[in-house]
Amino acid sequence: MNEPADAKAKSDLLRYLQAAREALVWKLDGLSEYDARRPLTPTGTNLLGLVKHAVGVETGYFGDTFGRPFFDVPPPWLAAGAEDNADMWATPDESREEIVDLFRRAWAHSDETIAALPLDAAGAVPWWPEERRAVTLHQVLVHVISDLQRHAGHADIVRELIDGAAGLRPGAASLAAGDRAWWEAYHRRVEDAAREAGGRA
Repeated sequence: MNEPADAKAKSDLLRYLQAAREALVWKLDGLSEYDARRPLTPTGTNLLGLVKHAVGVETGYFGDTFGRPFFDVPPPWLAAGAEDNADMWATPDESREEIVDLFRRAWAHSDETIAALPLDAAGAVPWWPEERRAVTLHQVLVHVISDLQRHAGHADIVRELIDGAAGLRPGAASLAAGDRAWWEAYHRRVEDAAREAGGRA
């Protein structure tokens, strides 16, 4: 890929990556410590845990994969032998500010990797199977965008379950411009259609 095309592709990919990062952090705005951390699904999905998980995604894929480690010594929740899902929730002694700051520092490190390397730069994902471990920066960018955007979608739903707040990003909800009564009526229509289709009307 020639340099101008490479720069344009990087710019496009970074825009989608940054949107996912900012959405994850934004979904924490205005919440109590309890609401930021409480599990809203049977598998424990919670907002601060999604941000904590994103730290590992960024530092692993844009750090370790390209020989540019972020941590001198990884935290216990990212270390070898960490308990399952240790990166998916925050302990009481891990502050929201600490986790969000760590995420911002991790993504700055990722951006340095992305700026320093061409899209066809070779890397190796240590935790992937040997036969598909070899990757390029372009492939990793697409993978991480997909991963973080998926988690941003999780955050959308979790935040709506907490206090009804919904939307794509500040100033751009990407939702119908209805008031509470409109949304309640819409919800009833969707429920009625589901019941009719499912033979429950």
